[in-house]
Amino acid sequence: MIALISLNIFLGFYVLYNTSKKATLESNLQLEKWIQQNPKPSRFIGLAILALAYSFLISIKAIGVSTLIYFIQIMVIGSLIVILAPLKLINYKIVLGTFLIAFLFETLC
Repeated sequence: MIALISLNIFLGFYVLYNTSKKATLESNLQLEKWIQQNPKPSRFIGLAILALAYSFLISIKAIGVSTLIYFIQIMVIGSLIVILAPLKLINYKIVLGTFLIAFLFETLC
C-alpha cells in the first residue's frame, strides 16, 4: 500500500512540476502536453492527487506517523523529480519498473 501511495505522490508532484514556468519542460506524451498547456486545472489535479495520497496514508497509519512519512516522501520524491527531470531520466518505463520493484518488496518481504 505504501508503494501505491508513493506512486500517487510521485504523480501529483510530477503534475505540479509540469505546470511550473521556471522548469525546462519537454513533453513526450500527450498527457504531459495537455498538463503544460492547461496549468490551472492541472494544478488542481496535482493537489488533489497529493491530498488523496495523504488521506490514504492516514487511513492505514496514525496521523502523526502519516504526516512524517508524507513529508519525507514529498522531500525525497520532489528532489528526485527536480534533479532528474531536466536530464530526461524520468519516463514511464522507469517509473513503472521502480513501482513494481517496490510493490514486490512490500508484498513479499
